[in-house]
Amino acid sequence: MAGSELWTNQDRARQTVDEVKTLKRWLEPYHALRKRVDDGLELAALLEAESHVDLEMQRSLEQEADQIAALLESLELKHLLQGRDDPRDALLTIHPGAGGTESQDWAEMLMRMYVRWAERHGFTVEVLDLLEGEEAGIKSAEIEIRGEYAFGLLKAEKGVHRLVRISPFDSQSRRHTSFASVFVYPVVDENINIEINEDDLRIDVFRASGKGGQHVNKTSSAVRMTHLPTGIVVSCQQERSQFKNKATALKMLKARLYERAVEEQEAKRAEVDKQKTDIAWGNQIRSYVFQPYTMVNDHRTELKVGDVQKVMDGDLDPFIEAYLKRFGSKAA
Repeated sequence: MAGSELWTNQDRARQTVDEVKTLKRWLEPYHALRKRVDDGLELAALLEAESHVDLEMQRSLEQEADQIAALLESLELKHLLQGRDDPRDALLTIHPGAGGTESQDWAEMLMRMYVRWAERHGFTVEVLDLLEGEEAGIKSAEIEIRGEYAFGLLKAEKGVHRLVRISPFDSQSRRHTSFASVFVYPVVDENINIEINEDDLRIDVFRASGKGGQHVNKTSSAVRMTHLPTGIVVSCQQERSQFKNKATALKMLKARLYERAVEEQEAKRAEVDKQKTDIAWGNQIRSYVFQPYTMVNDHRTELKVGDVQKVMDGDLDPFIEAYLKRFGSKAA
């Protein structure tokens, strides 16, 4: 399926509407901030004209100045999110590298980190597909994070993440290095028409995996969907209903096809494919060191943070901001 086939005149009209909405989201907070600045300047002029110092009014003005500074920083960050898909929700996939249980545990730690980050921002998180490891951790995860500019922010996380720590699974307490890959896709808006021919799909159903006992799904409700022309495979087993799992898998497939079409349109497909090839393993974007010292180092921006636990609890904003300031909306 050629990328051009996914874009019709109707799609372009909807894209124009989306651009207008994006400009509105950008202008409204600017005008609100400008009004607060003007009001603050008026208040400062009144204070200066007073013959005596009004401490309460002065404290109020200082608090307002701090709030304006924080809003301005937020607005400057939003200014860096001008990519076509930046305002969209994000579909995030995590896969462990070689290393068995150790890497699978690292993949689960990353998943928790992104969930905590999303919660800090008031975003909604939905686990679309999760395959647990035999002993610990996860073999794969696909989560949807819904919120304004979720994709624009999380695109900074695409790549290989490296962990260095003393393994809790090693009886000799040796230091291990583990890898996990993270990919981020924009969630396709329902208004965007991604045409999928049913003849191009192979749909397999199977029993959802679980921990056993009463949690075992005794019906074949899990769905694996393969898009034959592109070879893209998605799966969903979170719901007990096969119908719901099929609908979610189709949504995931549309996101992948949309991303593919955008890449083809922008003539970046070869570059992205190369990145995905190099991702096996050693081209890490960030290292998380737990021992012998604690440090999180982003190799693209050279930003280093010593409090690794704070980062694992979802404090990713310094890394995301540094990435956007360096690469801006051109990053993908």
